[in-house]
Amino acid sequence: MSYEEAIEELEAIIDRMEKGETVLEDSLREYARGDALVRRCRQVLDSAEQRIEAISGQQLDADAKPAQVDAPF
Repeated sequence: MSYEEAIEELEAIIDRMEKGETVLEDSLREYARGDALVRRCRQVLDSAEQRIEAISGQQLDADAKPAQVDAPF
């Protein structure tokens, strides 16, 4: 499930719960589903953050390397 799909489903759950469209048992089930969706979104965001940090770190390493001089002075 993509981040966007999880957010969309989570928003639908919140909307139904705020409108009082569910009975208690359904609300409990939806709360548990919402909790799982929040955990999934956090996982996706944490993974994206790690990837960005890795890319940024590679860029910093490349910028820090001294340029090679091909011709003698």
